Amino acid sequence: MMKTIGFIGCGNMGGAMARAVCRVADPAGVVLANRTPAKAETLAAELGCRTGSNADAAGCELVFLAVKPQMMAEMLAGVRPVFAARAARGERFILCTMAAGLSMEQIRQMAGGAWPIVRINPNIPSATGEGMIPYCCAGLTDGEEAECCRILAGAGRVDLIAENLIDAASCVSGCGPAWAYQFIEALADGGVACGLPRAKAQQYAAQMVLGAAKMLLDTGKHPGELKDAVCSPGGTTIQGVRVLEERGFRGAVTDAVIAAYDKTCKLREG
Repeated sequence: MMKTIGFIGCGNMGGAMARAVCRVADPAGVVLANRTPAKAETLAAELGCRTGSNADAAGCELVFLAVKPQMMAEMLAGVRPVFAARAARGERFILCTMAAGLSMEQIRQMAGGAWPIVRINPNIPSATGEGMIPYCCAGLTDGEEAECCRILAGAGRVDLIAENLIDAASCVSGCGPAWAYQFIEALADGGVACGLPRAKAQQYAAQMVLGAAKMLLDTGKHPGELKDAVCSPGGTTIQGVRVLEERGFRGAVTDAVIAAYDKTCKLREG
Protein backbone atom coordinates (compact mmCIF):
# COMPACT_ATOMS: atom_id res chain seq x y z
CA MET A 1 0.00 0.00 0.00
CA MET A 2 1.37 3.40 -1.01
CA LYS A 3 1.94 5.68 1.96
CA THR A 4 3.00 8.88 0.17
CA ILE A 5 1.29 10.54 -2.79
CA GLY A 6 2.43 13.79 -4.35
CA PHE A 7 0.61 16.27 -6.58
CA ILE A 8 2.53 18.68 -8.76
CA GLY A 9 -0.23 21.06 -9.79
CA CYS A 10 -3.42 21.85 -7.86
CA GLY A 11 -5.57 23.45 -10.53
CA ASN A 12 -9.09 22.35 -11.42
CA MET A 13 -8.13 18.82 -12.44
CA GLY A 14 -5.29 18.35 -9.97
CA GLY A 15 -7.50 19.62 -7.17
CA ALA A 16 -10.34 17.31 -8.24
CA MET A 17 -8.03 14.29 -8.14
CA ALA A 18 -6.50 15.31 -4.82
CA ARG A 19 -9.99 15.42 -3.30
CA ALA A 20 -10.73 12.02 -4.79
CA VAL A 21 -7.48 10.44 -3.60
CA CYS A 22 -8.03 11.69 -0.06
CA ARG A 23 -11.22 9.61 0.09
CA VAL A 24 -9.22 6.39 -0.04
CA ALA A 25 -5.73 7.40 1.14
CA ASP A 26 -4.52 9.01 4.36
CA PRO A 27 -4.42 12.78 3.69
CA ALA A 28 -1.43 13.05 6.02
CA GLY A 29 0.61 11.20 3.39
CA VAL A 30 -0.45 13.50 0.54
CA VAL A 31 1.86 16.34 -0.51
CA LEU A 32 0.48 19.22 -2.59
CA ALA A 33 2.69 21.50 -4.66
CA ASN A 34 1.60 24.31 -6.94
CA ARG A 35 3.17 27.18 -8.86
CA THR A 36 0.97 29.49 -6.76
CA PRO A 37 1.59 28.16 -3.22
CA ALA A 38 -1.57 29.79 -1.82
CA LYS A 39 -3.73 27.50 -3.96
CA ALA A 40 -2.00 24.41 -2.56
CA GLU A 41 -2.24 25.77 0.98
CA THR A 42 -5.99 26.38 0.68
CA LEU A 43 -6.59 22.88 -0.67
CA ALA A 44 -4.32 21.32 1.95
CA ALA A 45 -6.26 23.06 4.72
CA GLU A 46 -9.50 21.67 3.27
CA LEU A 47 -8.24 18.10 2.94
CA GLY A 48 -5.75 17.80 5.79
CA CYS A 49 -2.76 17.35 3.45
CA ARG A 50 0.74 18.76 3.56
CA THR A 51 2.20 21.31 1.17
CA GLY A 52 5.69 21.39 -0.26
CA SER A 53 7.81 22.13 -3.29
CA ASN A 54 7.70 20.29 -6.59
CA ALA A 55 10.75 18.38 -5.38
CA ASP A 56 8.93 17.36 -2.20
CA ALA A 57 5.99 16.02 -4.22
CA ALA A 58 8.40 14.28 -6.59
CA GLY A 59 9.82 12.40 -3.61
CA CYS A 60 6.57 10.49 -3.03
CA GLU A 61 5.83 6.90 -4.03
CA LEU A 62 3.08 7.97 -6.46
CA VAL A 63 3.59 11.32 -8.19
CA PHE A 64 0.65 12.96 -9.97
CA LEU A 65 1.80 15.25 -12.77
CA ALA A 66 -1.14 17.65 -12.90
CA VAL A 67 0.12 20.58 -14.95
CA LYS A 68 -1.02 21.69 -18.38
CA PRO A 69 0.57 19.90 -21.37
CA GLN A 70 2.40 23.02 -22.50
CA MET A 71 3.97 23.39 -19.03
CA MET A 72 4.97 19.74 -18.59
CA ALA A 73 8.46 19.83 -20.13
CA GLU A 74 9.59 22.81 -18.07
CA MET A 75 8.16 21.40 -14.86
CA LEU A 76 9.71 17.97 -15.36
CA ALA A 77 13.08 19.50 -16.21
CA GLY A 78 13.07 20.96 -12.70
CA VAL A 79 12.41 17.64 -10.93
CA ARG A 80 14.35 15.35 -13.27
CA PRO A 81 17.37 15.36 -10.88
CA VAL A 82 15.08 14.23 -8.04
CA PHE A 83 13.93 11.21 -10.04
CA ALA A 84 17.51 10.38 -11.09
CA ALA A 85 18.76 10.56 -7.50
CA ARG A 86 15.91 8.36 -6.28
CA ALA A 87 16.63 5.77 -8.94
CA ALA A 88 20.34 5.81 -8.00
CA ARG A 89 19.35 5.01 -4.43
CA GLY A 90 17.26 2.08 -5.64
CA GLU A 91 13.95 3.71 -4.78
CA ARG A 92 10.87 2.75 -6.76
CA PHE A 93 8.27 5.35 -7.64
CA ILE A 94 5.40 5.73 -10.11
CA LEU A 95 4.50 8.76 -12.21
CA CYS A 96 0.86 9.47 -12.98
CA THR A 97 0.26 11.91 -15.83
CA MET A 98 -3.06 13.49 -16.73
CA ALA A 99 -1.78 15.77 -19.51
CA ALA A 100 -3.93 15.65 -22.62
CA GLY A 101 -2.12 14.65 -25.81
CA LEU A 102 1.20 13.65 -24.20
CA SER A 103 2.08 9.96 -24.44
CA MET A 104 3.70 7.95 -21.67
CA GLU A 105 6.90 7.79 -23.74
CA GLN A 106 6.96 11.58 -24.11
CA ILE A 107 6.51 12.02 -20.36
CA ARG A 108 9.28 9.51 -19.66
CA GLN A 109 11.64 11.37 -21.96
CA MET A 110 10.83 14.67 -20.26
CA ALA A 111 11.27 13.05 -16.83
CA GLY A 112 14.66 11.62 -17.73
CA GLY A 113 14.05 7.87 -17.53
CA ALA A 114 11.77 4.93 -18.30
CA TRP A 115 10.11 5.19 -14.90
CA PRO A 116 6.93 3.20 -14.14
CA ILE A 117 4.07 5.35 -15.37
CA VAL A 118 0.29 5.58 -15.42
CA ARG A 119 -1.56 7.83 -17.84
CA ILE A 120 -5.06 8.92 -16.88
CA ASN A 121 -7.70 11.20 -18.31
CA PRO A 122 -10.05 11.95 -15.40
CA ASN A 123 -12.89 14.43 -15.56
CA ILE A 124 -14.14 17.18 -13.28
CA PRO A 125 -16.87 15.01 -11.66
CA SER A 126 -13.97 13.00 -10.20
CA ALA A 127 -14.03 15.58 -7.41
CA THR A 128 -17.40 14.16 -6.31
CA GLY A 129 -16.37 10.52 -6.65
CA GLU A 130 -18.53 10.05 -9.74
CA GLY A 131 -15.89 10.61 -12.40
CA MET A 132 -14.73 8.50 -15.34
CA ILE A 133 -11.03 7.66 -15.36
CA PRO A 134 -9.67 5.88 -18.44
CA TYR A 135 -6.09 4.74 -17.83
CA CYS A 136 -3.14 2.93 -19.36
CA CYS A 137 0.20 2.10 -17.81
CA ALA A 138 3.72 0.86 -18.47
CA GLY A 139 6.40 -0.66 -16.25
CA LEU A 140 4.13 -1.45 -13.27
CA THR A 141 3.83 -4.79 -11.54
CA ASP A 142 0.35 -6.31 -11.26
CA GLY A 143 0.31 -5.35 -7.61
CA GLU A 144 1.27 -1.76 -8.34
CA GLU A 145 -1.39 -1.46 -11.02
CA ALA A 146 -4.01 -2.81 -8.62
CA GLU A 147 -2.91 -0.34 -5.94
CA CYS A 148 -3.07 2.57 -8.38
CA CYS A 149 -6.56 1.51 -9.43
CA ARG A 150 -7.60 1.37 -5.77
CA ILE A 151 -6.38 4.91 -5.27
CA LEU A 152 -7.95 6.18 -8.48
CA ALA A 153 -11.28 4.55 -7.57
CA GLY A 154 -11.84 7.36 -5.10
CA ALA A 155 -12.54 9.46 -8.19
CA GLY A 156 -15.13 7.12 -9.72
CA ARG A 157 -15.19 4.46 -12.43
CA VAL A 158 -11.69 3.32 -13.51
CA ASP A 159 -11.23 1.60 -16.87
CA LEU A 160 -8.14 0.20 -18.62
CA ILE A 161 -7.83 1.27 -22.26
CA ALA A 162 -5.13 1.05 -24.93
CA GLU A 163 -3.03 4.20 -25.09
CA ASN A 164 -3.87 4.81 -28.75
CA LEU A 165 -7.52 5.19 -27.70
CA ILE A 166 -7.10 7.27 -24.55
CA ASP A 167 -7.27 10.63 -26.34
CA ALA A 168 -10.58 9.66 -27.94
CA ALA A 169 -11.84 8.47 -24.54
CA SER A 170 -10.85 11.79 -23.02
CA CYS A 171 -12.83 13.72 -25.62
CA VAL A 172 -15.97 11.82 -24.57
CA SER A 173 -15.60 11.60 -20.78
CA GLY A 174 -13.14 14.43 -20.14
CA CYS A 175 -14.64 17.15 -22.33
CA GLY A 176 -18.18 15.80 -22.06
CA PRO A 177 -19.05 17.38 -18.68
CA ALA A 178 -18.84 20.86 -20.24
CA TRP A 179 -21.37 19.85 -22.88
CA ALA A 180 -23.53 18.10 -20.28
CA TYR A 181 -23.60 21.32 -18.27
CA GLN A 182 -24.62 23.20 -21.40
CA PHE A 183 -27.43 20.69 -21.93
CA ILE A 184 -28.61 20.99 -18.32
CA GLU A 185 -28.55 24.78 -18.57
CA ALA A 186 -30.54 24.66 -21.81
CA LEU A 187 -33.10 22.29 -20.27
CA ALA A 188 -33.46 24.61 -17.30
CA ASP A 189 -33.87 27.60 -19.64
CA GLY A 190 -36.70 25.74 -21.35
CA GLY A 191 -38.34 25.06 -18.02
CA VAL A 192 -38.07 28.72 -17.04
CA ALA A 193 -39.59 29.70 -20.38
CA CYS A 194 -42.55 27.47 -19.50
CA GLY A 195 -42.95 29.03 -16.05
CA LEU A 196 -40.75 26.97 -13.70
CA PRO A 197 -38.68 28.86 -11.12
CA ARG A 198 -34.99 28.79 -12.11
CA ALA A 199 -33.82 26.82 -9.07
CA LYS A 200 -36.40 24.09 -9.57
CA ALA A 201 -35.81 23.89 -13.33
CA GLN A 202 -32.09 23.43 -12.77
CA GLN A 203 -32.61 20.83 -10.02
CA TYR A 204 -35.02 18.81 -12.15
CA ALA A 205 -32.74 18.93 -15.19
CA ALA A 206 -29.62 17.89 -13.24
CA GLN A 207 -31.35 15.05 -11.39
CA MET A 208 -32.87 13.83 -14.65
CA VAL A 209 -29.42 13.61 -16.28
CA LEU A 210 -28.00 11.84 -13.22
CA GLY A 211 -30.84 9.32 -13.15
CA ALA A 212 -30.81 8.72 -16.91
CA ALA A 213 -27.06 8.04 -16.86
CA LYS A 214 -27.37 5.66 -13.90
CA MET A 215 -30.19 3.77 -15.61
CA LEU A 216 -28.09 3.34 -18.74
CA LEU A 217 -25.11 2.03 -16.77
CA ASP A 218 -27.21 -0.21 -14.51
CA THR A 219 -29.26 -1.82 -17.29
CA GLY A 220 -26.61 -1.98 -20.00
CA LYS A 221 -29.33 -1.22 -22.54
CA HIS A 222 -28.68 0.71 -25.75
CA PRO A 223 -29.49 4.41 -25.28
CA GLY A 224 -31.79 4.26 -28.29
CA GLU A 225 -33.84 1.55 -26.60
CA LEU A 226 -34.19 3.62 -23.44
CA LYS A 227 -35.08 6.69 -25.51
CA ASP A 228 -37.81 4.75 -27.32
CA ALA A 229 -39.27 3.65 -23.98
CA VAL A 230 -39.91 7.29 -23.08
CA CYS A 231 -41.49 8.15 -26.43
CA SER A 232 -45.17 7.19 -26.37
CA PRO A 233 -46.95 7.13 -29.74
CA GLY A 234 -48.41 10.55 -30.42
CA GLY A 235 -46.97 11.82 -27.13
CA THR A 236 -45.05 14.88 -26.00
CA THR A 237 -41.54 13.44 -25.84
CA ILE A 238 -41.41 12.29 -29.46
CA GLN A 239 -42.25 15.82 -30.54
CA GLY A 240 -39.21 17.09 -28.66
CA VAL A 241 -37.09 14.33 -30.22
CA ARG A 242 -38.33 15.40 -33.64
CA VAL A 243 -37.28 19.01 -33.03
CA LEU A 244 -33.83 17.98 -31.79
CA GLU A 245 -33.33 15.83 -34.90
CA GLU A 246 -34.41 18.70 -37.14
CA ARG A 247 -31.93 21.04 -35.43
CA GLY A 248 -29.03 18.60 -35.86
CA PHE A 249 -28.62 17.67 -32.20
CA ARG A 250 -26.77 14.38 -32.78
CA GLY A 251 -24.52 15.80 -35.47
CA ALA A 252 -23.60 18.81 -33.35
CA VAL A 253 -22.61 16.62 -30.39
CA THR A 254 -20.61 14.25 -32.60
CA ASP A 255 -18.85 17.19 -34.23
CA ALA A 256 -17.98 18.58 -30.79
CA VAL A 257 -16.20 15.33 -29.87
CA ILE A 258 -14.33 15.29 -33.18
CA ALA A 259 -13.29 18.95 -32.78
CA ALA A 260 -11.93 18.21 -29.30
CA TYR A 261 -10.07 15.17 -30.63
CA ASP A 262 -8.50 17.20 -33.47
CA LYS A 263 -7.26 19.74 -30.91
CA THR A 264 -5.85 16.95 -28.74
CA CYS A 265 -3.94 15.58 -31.73
CA LYS A 266 -2.39 19.01 -32.28
CA LEU A 267 -1.27 19.07 -28.65
CA ARG A 268 0.34 15.66 -29.14
CA GLU A 269 2.18 16.88 -32.22
CA GLY A 270 3.51 19.83 -30.26
